[in-house]
Amino acid sequence: MKAIAEAHGRGLKVPVVSIKPEDAETHFGWLANFAKVDVPSSSVIARQKLNWKPTGPGLIADLDNMDYSQA
Repeated sequence: MKAIAEAHGRGLKVPVVSIKPEDAETHFGWLANFAKVDVPSSSVIARQKLNWKPTGPGLIADLDNMDYSQA
């Protein structure tokens, strides 16, 4: 989540700061319940079952190349 926030911060040219876990609900509101849950994921099953071979950039590279002027 930190790397995603940092990529958005770079694109939007805004500072990104860490907050304490106990401040998450005040800062994020209802979204805090999602922000504080660790949900690791993998594309292994999709790659195997669908014979998927991604060719594009990874998530952070894609966010870094996004046109944030439309945001």
